[in-house]
Amino acid sequence: MRVVFMGTPEFSVPALDAVHAAHEVICVYCQPPRPAGRGKKDRPSPVQARAEALALPVRHPVSLKGAEAQAEFAALGADVAVVVAYGLILPQAVLDAPAKGCLNIHASLLPRWRGAAPIHRAIMAGDAETGVAIMRMEAGLDTGPVLLEARTKIGAEETTADLHDRLSAMGARLIVEALAGLDRLVAVPQDAVGVTYAAKIDKAEARVNWAVSAAEVDRQIRGLSPFPGAWTEIAGERVKLLRSRLAEGQGAPGAILGGFTVACGTGAVEITEAQREGKRPMGTEEFLRGLSLPGRLS
Repeated sequence: MRVVFMGTPEFSVPALDAVHAAHEVICVYCQPPRPAGRGKKDRPSPVQARAEALALPVRHPVSLKGAEAQAEFAALGADVAVVVAYGLILPQAVLDAPAKGCLNIHASLLPRWRGAAPIHRAIMAGDAETGVAIMRMEAGLDTGPVLLEARTKIGAEETTADLHDRLSAMGARLIVEALAGLDRLVAVPQDAVGVTYAAKIDKAEARVNWAVSAAEVDRQIRGLSPFPGAWTEIAGERVKLLRSRLAEGQGAPGAILGGFTVACGTGAVEITEAQREGKRPMGTEEFLRGLSLPGRLS
């Protein structure tokens, strides 16, 4: 089929590769290059970089709301559009342009965790499993009927980075399956019960409150790793906490119980990877060689 691919971050790249291997990708849409790095020079998105390496035509409009942008999209004559973490809302005219519609790869088991940050929210909420859904897009926010889904367990020590990579690969496999069976698959409307929204992550959520339960702290650390990174303050320095697990022990919230095990409101959490400002991430043993912990974290 003639496919328009629409995506931006690293999560979308395996899907681009998979669709490109199976179909004719006639154009790739992604977000415009953004300033990045120390020099703040414009850097193309991971999808743009991969598309250019594959010699695919790339467009990165700031918006698709204008008549000209919509006409340019329609003129491609696509059979279908594949959308994964693109970053722009698709107006109805764009949704209607491909002959077989627009399919979205969404990193949750819809209708749970519609919205911007489904991987983070699934871990932070303590979900036992998550997955990937292939959805036929409509005007609402992730409200369209589902063609296919695949499920996976969330590991007890799994971070958003870990789950991101697994779901990305799952989505790439599933979209190829969906495209192959597009004319026979039945789109199942989402259940009205169980709808939740995965709000965009706010950096204000990142500071650890040791007074809550160990389970909540552990899920916060793993759910916000690697970005924006849950953090605590040690000797006036902001330290990111990137990996953790539940541990034995009790004490005043924030008390160091040995090594890098910290008491919480109930229970305790062992930090297994952390990162100082301007430094690389380190395992606990290496981290503690370079920084003395106080008796208690605030």
